[in-house]
Amino acid sequence: DVQLVESGGGSVQTGGSLTLSCVASGSTTTSNSMMWFRQAPGKKREGVAAAYTRLGSTYYDDSVKGRFTISQDSAKNTVYLQMNTLKPEDTAMYYCAADFPGAGPQRSVAKFGGQPIAFNYYGQGTQVTVS
Repeated sequence: DVQLVESGGGSVQTGGSLTLSCVASGSTTTSNSMMWFRQAPGKKREGVAAAYTRLGSTYYDDSVKGRFTISQDSAKNTVYLQMNTLKPEDTAMYYCAADFPGAGPQRSVAKFGGQPIAFNYYGQGTQVTVS
């Protein structure tokens, strides 16, 4: 089964930068897409950024456009989220998710900048705190 492990979270001052990483293991195939969610205490989970692996197309929530960049290393089944000019409202638990082909958990769909994208695996999260 596919497992997603996030890393790179931490505490940073307003205006600072962080880069999150997420490594997918347990699959012999390349993902269809990989993405990042976040959830702040008391708020709904929101889709932050997503990327189709083969097409290379990317999608961002309006709140992070121009500040966050999603990228992938498909050979390593790894996705990154470069976060610049961080704001206190970016404080949240950040989760990696991915859509891998083949039999597996039922897919869910979330919107990233209005684009619906499916995923069937979800990570445990990494905390980002901006003060």
